Amino acid sequence: MNKTEVGSFVPQFTLADQNGNSFSVSSVIGKKNLVIYFYPKDDSPGCTAEACAFRDEFEIFNEADAMIIGISGQSVASHKKFAEKYRLSFTLLSDDGDKVRKLFGVPVNFLGLLPGRVTYIVDKSGKVIFVFDSQTQATKHVDEALRILKGLK
Repeated sequence: MNKTEVGSFVPQFTLADQNGNSFSVSSVIGKKNLVIYFYPKDDSPGCTAEACAFRDEFEIFNEADAMIIGISGQSVASHKKFAEKYRLSFTLLSDDGDKVRKLFGVPVNFLGLLPGRVTYIVDKSGKVIFVFDSQTQATKHVDEALRILKGLK
């Protein structure tokens, strides 16, 4: 399994978003900084806290010219319900079969039962400039992403 690390280029992928539209990462390379975060499951306590923290700081990410992309293995319908329930204003992608998770080399945690929680910060050139991996500190992913993006200005 490959592992996406600082200094490598973001793997190319296309997935369906919460509205069923096809989203290709190549469509935003060169235009925006990216915050790509992999999370275990829609509507679980940690994932909800993380998603709501990203939502609450959405304007600050916007000011940093960054697009937030959440990725997990649930269906498009599950993502849509999750996004509507918590008024999430960013892209959620359905990674059916965890193909993109494997492409990035996101580890499985907790005795192999839970998909890992990892955030990648990608600059406009498509290069990964920061990786934060913490299963338990869900909202710290948001703090770390903002800290790195503020350094890009």
